[in-house]
Amino acid sequence: MTGDGGQLARDTDLYQVLDEVGRVLAGRDVALPPDVLLAMYRQMRRLRVMEVRMVALQRQGRIGFYGTCTGQEAPPIATAFATEARDWVFPALRESAIMLARGFPLTQYLAQVFGNSLDVLKGRQMPSHMSGRSVNQVSWSSCIGPQIPQAVGAAWAAKMKREPVVTVGFMGDGATSQPDFHNALNFAAVFRVPCVLVCQNNGWSISVPTARQTASETIAVKARAYGMPGVRVDGNDVVACHEVIAEAVARARRGDGPTFVECVTYRIGAHSTSDDPTRYRSEEEVRAWAQKDPVERLQKYLLSVGILDEALEATIDAELGDEISRAVREVEQAGPPARETLFEDVYASLPWHLQEQLTELRKHPPAPSHS
Repeated sequence: MTGDGGQLARDTDLYQVLDEVGRVLAGRDVALPPDVLLAMYRQMRRLRVMEVRMVALQRQGRIGFYGTCTGQEAPPIATAFATEARDWVFPALRESAIMLARGFPLTQYLAQVFGNSLDVLKGRQMPSHMSGRSVNQVSWSSCIGPQIPQAVGAAWAAKMKREPVVTVGFMGDGATSQPDFHNALNFAAVFRVPCVLVCQNNGWSISVPTARQTASETIAVKARAYGMPGVRVDGNDVVACHEVIAEAVARARRGDGPTFVECVTYRIGAHSTSDDPTRYRSEEEVRAWAQKDPVERLQKYLLSVGILDEALEATIDAELGDEISRAVREVEQAGPPARETLFEDVYASLPWHLQEQLTELRKHPPAPSHS
């Protein structure tokens, strides 16, 4: 996606390919092949169906917490398809599903929310803080913004080692007011690291509107001060997001430095299952943004060009429902992580005092379960 002179589009415009009802805008083109578009739709649809199920489980008391990305599915799924397996992802709250699109098992993904023996993190992280070394995705922190300099640092390491690796660091709009954001963008531009920094601007830093935490015309325009391109894209248009992020990734990989991308989107649901958004935003606002739903927008386009029809759509929904139900059943049947895992992943070789403690632990039976 380029503008005049082959440069990335301006940081005050909103780049789109599909309008709000799924029509291709004049002068735009959908370059992705049908199989890729259908695969992207399936991943977005799976995420939507899965998160409805997870919120229901939380309301039933079967899990403790969940943070959905309803309305924000386009940027993470676009990123998954715009990057390569060797690239590293540093997510914030609403990008964990990149793991799934990269092939991470659904059962292990959901097990993280339960923190049981199927969880590759062994129950040590908060719910909805998924990560997996097998798919090059790093765990995020509930503190706002620390993953941004981490993504830049990993890109700097790749450059120093001359590895053709790109890192993608995500953030919300609120993180752009944090010191980590400023430090990261300055370092990234000065050292021209192979990094793409993506802001999902959903208009709300939990309950603080964007206008209350920045006076900038756009968030993308902030990139100018640091000497890197800034691009503003419709974050509910997965085709436009893919085009912008893929070009930024290619730019980083060929050694031309970082790009900052602002995805303008909206969080349809609550910030998390611990949030009540009716206390700080209007239903009229939510209804207006619901008309721009990213899953429905892609669906309408695919139907209009014959890539999707009602029969295939019903088949996809049935398959996704079955897949998610099977995964939930399997996860709920798993027990807690083994007690011995307390001693793992800290030292390369277990020191003597911890070995003694492990030996002592094994002498005693586990406490009875109260589940």
